[in-house]
Amino acid sequence: MQNVIEIKNATVYRGQTRVFKHFSLVVPQGVHTAILGPNGAGKSTLLKLLSRELYPVHGADSYIRILGQENWNVWELRSHFGMISHDLQQQYLGTARGVNVILSGYYSSIDTAWHHAFSHQDKERANQIMATLGVTTLKDRIFAEMSTGEQRRFLLGRALINDPDTLVLDEPTSGLDLKACFQYLAIIRSLIREGRTIILVTHHIHEIPPEVARVVLLKDGAILADGEKREILTDRNLSTLFDTPIILLQANGFYQATPGTE
Repeated sequence: MQNVIEIKNATVYRGQTRVFKHFSLVVPQGVHTAILGPNGAGKSTLLKLLSRELYPVHGADSYIRILGQENWNVWELRSHFGMISHDLQQQYLGTARGVNVILSGYYSSIDTAWHHAFSHQDKERANQIMATLGVTTLKDRIFAEMSTGEQRRFLLGRALINDPDTLVLDEPTSGLDLKACFQYLAIIRSLIREGRTIILVTHHIHEIPPEVARVVLLKDGAILADGEKREILTDRNLSTLFDTPIILLQANGFYQATPGTE
């Protein structure tokens, strides 16, 4: 089985702060994985490593590989590996129309530009994606006037336009009300059923869909625990991860955290 992500002995700095020291992580293709950790655990740094916004300190035995390669042509990579991050949502141009948000995925751009060319097939695919995500009626609405949940769907459509095998989702339901949260989780589950590999990076336990089989607990730039979900998601592990007593509840394959007692 091919590895989607393979990080070995990565030492990474954000400014003068060392976030990772000799950090290693492997995520195989087809293994839906949640990377769970509190704020400050290193989740944002990990995402920036995967998007190539950050690079580890050079070392002979240190590397980051995506789908087995250290160096990628970005045009080729996007058809295999899609990322939807909180940073992208914050940075996206507010005046972009909905349909152009999705089409911009072809160029990995923020909105479309006059020199970007789109075929009839490209536009039809954008229409199909909007229909699948339930946002067709918003195709001409500008990004800044959309709700948080609507923006997330369009950014997901932006990634899907290239039909990637793997999607990396950064806290996908953060800021959504319950209805929008449940709708977005249903979309994620449908993408899993289509055969896409999902890598979820979050501190929200309720975001982990039943189909996720593996959980990695990340704390202070290191892996606290890694393994099958039912073995990793325990009261004890989560209490240690978040430095507070936690009792986990489970229903229909989903987990929720409730306060424990000292």
